[in-house]
Amino acid sequence: MIDLPVKDILPELLRTLNQEARNAVLVAPPGAGKTTLVPLAAMQAGMGKILLLEPRRLAARAAAMRMAELLGESAGQRIGFRTRLESAVGPQTVVEVITEGLLTSRLLSDPGLTGVNLVIFDEVHERSLEADLALALVLDLQRNLRPELRILAMSATAEAEKISRLLDAPVIESAGKMFPVEVQHAKRDIMSPRDLPEAAAKAVREAIVAHPGDILVFLPGMSEIRRTQAALEKCPALVLPLHGDLSREAQDTALREHKGRRVVLSTSIAETSLTVPGVRIVIDGGYRRAPVLDGATGLTRLTTMRISRAAATQRAGRAGRLGPGVAIRLWSETLHRGLALFETPEILAAELSGLVLACAAWGEAPAALPFIDPPPDGAVKAARALLEELGAVDGSGRITPLGREMARLRAEPRLAAMMLASDAKPERAMAAEIAAILEERDFLSRDASADLRLRLEALAGRGEGDRAIVSRVRQAARIYRNRLGVGQVPASGEPGQLLAAAFPDRIGQARGEIGSYRLSGGGSGNLSPTDPLARARLLVVSALEAKGNRIRLAAPLELEALPPSLRARCKTTRETGFDPVSNSISVRERVRLGALVLADRNAQATPDEVQAALANALSTRLDQLDWTEAAENFCARVAVMRGIDPDYPDLSRPALAASVQEWLAPYLAGMTSLRDARNVDVLAVLRDWVGHERAMRLDRELPAELRLKRGTVRIDYSGPVPVASARAHVFYGTDATPKLAGGKVPLQLALLSPAGRPIAITADLAGFWRGGWADARRDMRGRYPKHDWPETPWTE
Repeated sequence: MIDLPVKDILPELLRTLNQEARNAVLVAPPGAGKTTLVPLAAMQAGMGKILLLEPRRLAARAAAMRMAELLGESAGQRIGFRTRLESAVGPQTVVEVITEGLLTSRLLSDPGLTGVNLVIFDEVHERSLEADLALALVLDLQRNLRPELRILAMSATAEAEKISRLLDAPVIESAGKMFPVEVQHAKRDIMSPRDLPEAAAKAVREAIVAHPGDILVFLPGMSEIRRTQAALEKCPALVLPLHGDLSREAQDTALREHKGRRVVLSTSIAETSLTVPGVRIVIDGGYRRAPVLDGATGLTRLTTMRISRAAATQRAGRAGRLGPGVAIRLWSETLHRGLALFETPEILAAELSGLVLACAAWGEAPAALPFIDPPPDGAVKAARALLEELGAVDGSGRITPLGREMARLRAEPRLAAMMLASDAKPERAMAAEIAAILEERDFLSRDASADLRLRLEALAGRGEGDRAIVSRVRQAARIYRNRLGVGQVPASGEPGQLLAAAFPDRIGQARGEIGSYRLSGGGSGNLSPTDPLARARLLVVSALEAKGNRIRLAAPLELEALPPSLRARCKTTRETGFDPVSNSISVRERVRLGALVLADRNAQATPDEVQAALANALSTRLDQLDWTEAAENFCARVAVMRGIDPDYPDLSRPALAASVQEWLAPYLAGMTSLRDARNVDVLAVLRDWVGHERAMRLDRELPAELRLKRGTVRIDYSGPVPVASARAHVFYGTDATPKLAGGKVPLQLALLSPAGRPIAITADLAGFWRGGWADARRDMRGRYPKHDWPETPWTE
């Protein structure tokens, strides 16, 4: 076994894994040899089948190739590897290096992880979403079913306490062997990541003159790598890119030593798990690409952001592997002090539908699993809502048969739903190709139309595109075809119809300016007016930039081609209106999908709709009804009664206007105009609304009239106190003021002259007869001598 720093702690590590605790956390700096020597030592110690998880495809293949080389073998014998797109595993394989997502898939298909004795999580400090999920599932398996299973977490940073507590495992540290690295900071900060290529190229040209050795340059992505490579066209060194989208041959070239000086332009892929030989100089741009959940769109998008201080330290360490080196940071010391100490774990910032689906397939809610950091409740709820919309889980979060099929496909849930949306093999074949396209970086230029159909044509060989990416897309499509059981069946179908099953919340409907679209899930998207797709009335958006809401990838959709799953979500509404000028009812029938109105047409009004529309029209025109004096007084009587019994309904005009559908609409049957509504007997309608029992009680306790010996007197309830007014002779023979509601409501009596003018208003008729009546009688006898003015009217 080669002599690398981690070799010194291997005996202690193996003893720990063989003890009852069975778990361990290993902290070792980049280059200490943990990725290659630890699995080999565990294999030689007879620990059985070992799974080594790597965060990236390139790292997984490189680690397996290096371990096989140390054994004098080729990959696929005792050391094998498996990634999404390639594998080299045989019957003799003991150590299998796999990417993190493949472990989750294996656990869901084989919950007992049959035959595996040790699971090693490499570079666990990177805290990728897949690694956190896989670790939670393996730990849950160990706690509940496989207590003999060993778990080893390996990290390149000292932030191991959380993982140690979670695994209930000791931390073993390997100091490593590092040569001193001189760290140099720029005097001024780069204002924008757009300026990185020029600054990096300038730093490379200066470093070639000032320092010996190969140069490793860290840049955030492919775009910056290409521009930096172009700026170094006349550089006196071999300039090589290194990123996950390169072909296998190009990646191997960047990882091999070369006779002359080299400049390797790399993404963060070379930060920890890969070793780039010959490097003595690191030039760090200080940025990385990371998935971040965009709250405005509900999507995870790759965002360029500053690295943490921990990542900067790891990158600088790459310069001290072979001898004294130098790390040139393209940012100031002041900015460095303000960087975050560690990277934000992906589980706290990403969209979680894949994680929630995996947990549902495992049979546990995310909150019940042992995560290093629990996933945020809000993101989990949003993910569950999407999965329910896709049909993967039911209302209680339990996985459905469709959800199990989606999990089996090992694809992002939206794409899995799309591939299972049709039973027809040609359409499933096309869905497999679309899924493969959407998983990879766009292989057409940024200026190309957003039309997905152009990508499908290029994939079929009828267009140009980045060859390396197209090759990977074809390989991924073949894998999905096999999982779907469609083999080489020719693909056919409508891309928009298939996409709609994956993105029901991103159906775009044209509005206003050409290229402007409203999305069914809310929000908007925009295409360049010159894009041929911009004239589509409906489209499905599969890639949307948060900044400016630019639509990057979409397909046209015909309303008639909506998949059944979307048709089931459409809601048809009928909206009625009343035009008082034309005196007619109009009905609009609208088909809605989320925030969109997919269809809007005139419809024939039904009798019930006419009634409802008339009632709505009358709600602002109640005065057009025939309000008789009796109807008005009835409302006033009920208002007084509500002071005694609040159970009576509110018959005030605002309350009646708000409830026309309940009390008035049923009596408008057969009517077609406001003029017809004047025939409504308002008093009868209101008595029905109050109810028979309550109306009878109202008549008893607060009668509309007083029935006296000499006649009937109407009571006016509209004022603060009810008043019964009549000529004085009507009250003859009545010796006391009648009581309302058993005396709970006061009553005033207004005694009028033959001319209708008030003689007296009193609440005590007996007292008035025996007191003030004498003076009133003398006055009335003088004015109206022909009328009867008795001395004792209460006896008449």
